[in-house]
Amino acid sequence: MPTVAATCPTPPATSTTPPTVDRLLDAPLDELLAEFQVDVVTSSITDPTFTGGTYVRRDGSILFAMRRGQPEAEREMLARAMLGAALRVSMPALPEPYQLTEVAAQRS
Repeated sequence: MPTVAATCPTPPATSTTPPTVDRLLDAPLDELLAEFQVDVVTSSITDPTFTGGTYVRRDGSILFAMRRGQPEAEREMLARAMLGAALRVSMPALPEPYQLTEVAAQRS
């Protein structure tokens, strides 16, 4: 079940200190999403092999697209992993069969 995550060139401006792995794993998810300017939308994709996607906007804010009908535990695990990847924080490996795949944006 691949998940796409893009890296953020710099952490969003609202963050005063770089996050630690412990903070990304232990803090309430809603708090992290607000702190790092993450908007979460439900994707129209219903394919169970799509678990989510990340897009880092030019202003540093982040958009997560999550699969409709996704179990809450899966959604939370993947949101934390995608946030870590976007902020370039080395996170623990996801359990099988999950993986993060980075797709580089094309510059015009």
